[in-house]
Amino acid sequence: MIDHLNLFLLIMTVVYVVLVLYMRNGWIKLPYFTPNNSEPKTKVSVNIAARNEQENISKTLDCIVNQQYPKELLEIIVVDDHSTDETAQIVRSYEDKGVKLLQLNEGDKLNSYKKLAIDRAINCSSGDVIITTDADCRMGVLWLRTIIQYMEQHGKNMVSSPVSYHEERNYFERLQTLEFLYLIGLGAAGIGNGNPTTCNGANLAYRKSLFFEMGGFKGIDELASGDDELLLHKVAAANPQQIGFCKSREAVVYTDAKENLSAFLSQRKRWASKSTKYKDKKVVLLGICIWLFNLAFVLSLIFFCFYKQESFKLLWISISLKFLVELVFLYPILSFIKRKELLIHLPLLTLIHPIYLVYIGMIGNIGKYDWKGRTVK
Repeated sequence: MIDHLNLFLLIMTVVYVVLVLYMRNGWIKLPYFTPNNSEPKTKVSVNIAARNEQENISKTLDCIVNQQYPKELLEIIVVDDHSTDETAQIVRSYEDKGVKLLQLNEGDKLNSYKKLAIDRAINCSSGDVIITTDADCRMGVLWLRTIIQYMEQHGKNMVSSPVSYHEERNYFERLQTLEFLYLIGLGAAGIGNGNPTTCNGANLAYRKSLFFEMGGFKGIDELASGDDELLLHKVAAANPQQIGFCKSREAVVYTDAKENLSAFLSQRKRWASKSTKYKDKKVVLLGICIWLFNLAFVLSLIFFCFYKQESFKLLWISISLKFLVELVFLYPILSFIKRKELLIHLPLLTLIHPIYLVYIGMIGNIGKYDWKGRTVK
């Protein structure tokens, strides 16, 4: 059995190393983008779905209303998703700054409130381009200008842009930031390779006409999550070349890491639940290969505790290769985001990441999870 496990680990380690190097090549292919001083001409609607965000929404709205973007070309719509706190009242206080408030009144009968909120906002919007972000995000004053200029200059109909955690308060949150940037890097690299796999709805732009052309969220609307990634897959299936990644520091959106392990695992289960709706076989195969490598790693680690002499050498080689290839992948991404100091946490993440990925890969595709005070699936 140990021989079979060693062979399994060897094969999957080789596969993982090749995949990560391939994804690194995708990141390198993406050109850096710097905005210029030309005046935008595109009408933009920034849409935010918010639920119980009284602690965050004002900071996010301040960032958006202060954008260096023509006010006559900027529309801001916040959809209040049955908040039980002061979210709606805070949004109303921004009415004189051009912020529009919509409120859902659907009761407790849906599974995908966020998709409904975004769909409702899009149908009420006047912008040619829709940009979604979250109610707990921060961005620089050139955020909108940069994304729109990139979209116009490169002729893209959908643009994913960077998202990062920031202002971490402890070691656990810094580990999350490193892991999150690994995921953001994978999504960007997929676009760079011409095979879009993932994106983040906290920083996603697309033409309104494209949304309707793709049938909106039809076919993916029963799942609570997936307003970003599954929509990306629909667009990629039609034409992946119309999707771009805005590799610019001015386009980065910042948000907060989860405050504890329970909230972190709940978020990751929600993200993993989207995989049940993947239709692109290449995306499915990529996810399976990464999960199988981590499974082989975890099983070998367990067996090492009982059969140290037989499995130590290969396990050590696998750990070393995993660390080195992830270092090679993450270094240019962390350099771009100016967070190279996070690499000091990579050795620990190399060891614990497989355990969490195997767990999330299994639990994320079964049962329900908590999201914004609701139990969804």
